Amino acid sequence: MQRVRLWGTRGSIPIALTAAGVRAKIEAALKGSRGRPIDTDAGLAEYMASLELHQAGTYGGHSSCVEIETGTGEYVLCDLGSGARPFAQGAMARHGPGNPQTYHVFMSHLHWDHIMGLPFFTPAYLAGNRIFIYGCHARLREAFVRQQAEPSFPVDFSVLAAKIEFVTLTPGETREIAGMRVTPKLQMHAGDSYGYRFEARGKTFVYSTDSEHKLDDPQETEGFVEFFRDADLVVFDAMYSLADAISVKADWGHSSNVVGVELCQLAGVKHLCMYHHEPAFDDAAIARVLADTRRFEEITRNGAQLIVSAAYDGMEIEL
Repeated sequence: MQRVRLWGTRGSIPIALTAAGVRAKIEAALKGSRGRPIDTDAGLAEYMASLELHQAGTYGGHSSCVEIETGTGEYVLCDLGSGARPFAQGAMARHGPGNPQTYHVFMSHLHWDHIMGLPFFTPAYLAGNRIFIYGCHARLREAFVRQQAEPSFPVDFSVLAAKIEFVTLTPGETREIAGMRVTPKLQMHAGDSYGYRFEARGKTFVYSTDSEHKLDDPQETEGFVEFFRDADLVVFDAMYSLADAISVKADWGHSSNVVGVELCQLAGVKHLCMYHHEPAFDDAAIARVLADTRRFEEITRNGAQLIVSAAYDGMEIEL
């Protein structure tokens, strides 16, 4: 494994930055430029480089889709949310439509925000492509076929020209797939979800979204600590604040930034990337959560620093 690319990072439903939101960013940036030498290209570039992501860009709004670059020549994805569409556009630009490819897709679960990208996934419509969709749910194929059936979508699943195979995995059982050792783990979420641990070439990546961690069961906690053990990167569902996760949104199937730090510190993880952002949060709110999380990591640190980042659409993380 070489790097991880994040194409969709929002939870529950895709969102868009509104016209009012763009205007607010422009106004804030213009106000911040007062008194600075931005009348030259160099000065403007320096000022723009000084702005944070939430000021000069956006965390994005596509739902879950993460790419693992393995170096094998085959594509590997986690989930097929709306982020699968820009991934497909990028993949097609790399190799062109006339060059068949193989895609491996690992599904955390079958809720709509995680499968909605397949009807807009261009490689699925092209003969010669092979798409393997892996998951631990018994109704894996049914979920994808049903969302394209009338009256929900105008293009039936049977129209897809790629060879699509559904492969059932067993939780806790390690398989060799796409040059990696892949181990799924059951997580707490409505209808069940599964995290994945990927190991290859001395690197470990863990994808753990739509999972609620209560930390009140020592055995369950230890199980996830071992699942995360010594990972180079953990992409982690930190949708809620700790207060929400243990009160009004308890049992909603998602976790918090604080719990993510605690689990990763116990496991000796190198990099925690907070993921599956609350759709009600704007860019400034996510930036505040990130700053708070980094402060929490610093005051609770007992050993090596845990790198903490907030996922955004288009982010690349080297392993």
